[in-house]
Amino acid sequence: MSATTSGRSGRKIVLWRHGQTSWNLERRFQGSTDIELTETGLAQARRSARLLASLKPDAIVASDLKRAAATAAELAAVTGLPVTHTGALRETYAGEWQGLTHEEIVEKYGEQYAAWKRGEPVRRGGGELETEVADRAAPVVLDHSDRLPVNGTLVVVSHGGTIRTTIGRLLGLEARSWESLGGLSNCCWSVLGEGARGWRLLEHNAGTLPEPVLGDDD
Repeated sequence: MSATTSGRSGRKIVLWRHGQTSWNLERRFQGSTDIELTETGLAQARRSARLLASLKPDAIVASDLKRAAATAAELAAVTGLPVTHTGALRETYAGEWQGLTHEEIVEKYGEQYAAWKRGEPVRRGGGELETEVADRAAPVVLDHSDRLPVNGTLVVVSHGGTIRTTIGRLLGLEARSWESLGGLSNCCWSVLGEGARGWRLLEHNAGTLPEPVLGDDD
């Protein structure tokens, strides 16, 4: 069942970004580096989990990186649902960019960074293209959403960049336009709802009063 032919079953996909890490605070590019949550990040996950539990989700699927898995575990504890972990939902692998601060990236890879911001296909640090991230993540999200009951809700626990590319793919946006989707704050989420012509963006960066977006692609 595809994103455009799945009918009017009223399903929803909640794409939830992980809680805060020390590298987020340092504006250090994490990518696929396996960084744990801070105590603040765990508290964010617990608070958000209580809110998301009120949506009565039917399933949880998460990145297998520690920061996403720990975030997902808080929702599992509240709902009693199992979590399916998968490497397909990991953050973008960004090669030499990983571990660098924003300022270091701009200094060392200024042209590459500018090209990426213009919407050009760029292998940041020699890593993955954004379209390749969508190629691995979006099918997993669709596969799990296809298993939902009518009006069911899937919670996807992942990372800022992966969530953005997945939303862009499911909405049918051109890849160069994905950057127009603003980043998600730690432990905030976006909601896609199923309509007659496919998936629609119902909420973006929801979950609290607006907060600074720290380490968008991580």
